[in-house]
Amino acid sequence: MVEHTSRGSVALIGAPVDGGAGLSGCIMGPAALRVAGLATSLADLGVEVRDLGDVTPDQVSLKLAGATHHENEVAGFARALNRQGYEALKSGATPIFMGGDHSLSMGSVTGVAKYAAEQGKKLHVLWLDAHPDYNTPDTSTSGNMHGMSAALFCGEPGFDGVLDEPIHPVDPKNYHVFGARSIDEDEGTLLLKRGVNVMDMRRIDERGVVALINGVLDAVRADDAMFHVSLDVDFLDPQFAPGVGTTVPGGATYREAHLAMEMICDSGLMSSMDLVELNPYLDDRGKSARMLVALTESGFGRRVFDRPTSTG
Repeated sequence: MVEHTSRGSVALIGAPVDGGAGLSGCIMGPAALRVAGLATSLADLGVEVRDLGDVTPDQVSLKLAGATHHENEVAGFARALNRQGYEALKSGATPIFMGGDHSLSMGSVTGVAKYAAEQGKKLHVLWLDAHPDYNTPDTSTSGNMHGMSAALFCGEPGFDGVLDEPIHPVDPKNYHVFGARSIDEDEGTLLLKRGVNVMDMRRIDERGVVALINGVLDAVRADDAMFHVSLDVDFLDPQFAPGVGTTVPGGATYREAHLAMEMICDSGLMSSMDLVELNPYLDDRGKSARMLVALTESGFGRRVFDRPTSTG
């Protein structure tokens, strides 16, 4: 019998942050995921679900060097999410962070990394996203902090004061970007220098989902590591999930996305998860929210052939 998840319970943690993005609307993401039935869908799969509500951001006053926007809002959410994710793991639950823009991972991943370090384990991160989000305040051309999350949790300089405690940085070689198709020039240089495992859409087309995802899972197993999965709506092609402010054509198909999540489920390795960048204001009658819920279901045991046929 395949173990569908490494933990028997899930803690839903809402992160209504949209200050990290260039377009407002992600603040409504957690509510949209609740309305789309995330908790009920997981419960139907036999998972014990606790909805911990939305975090309240800390009050923060800082100024980062370089070009950044809304750093106090982003830092306030990061600190609160860091604490709540860490506590959820300590309680034995698998935290699912419902966003909100991708800057929330500054808190979610660092909280998981703290817990992993206490367990004497490494942390691997799978980033299902059109963007690697490895800019720093010095390299970013937009100043939007949702494009800087991975740089922070991998320990790049320029983020002093965002968190109120030292972080346990993720080794950049254990940071796996899957589905990339929009990379800034200076960001790309830094990714190469750090040895990040970037699997862009051409590489996926050439080698296939199975080989590449198996490579990531094998690396996690070899390190006996914890495994965080961060799922951005724009990982998918916009025809399947239009509700995002950073649409990039040529993304993953419905089948590719579900295959990746089913493989993650089969591995039994996932210890935490982000659902990010859902912007209901830009969505088409909840299509993107339902897609994120469906992919989460695949990550916890539902198969594509189990799904009812659509009537419209």
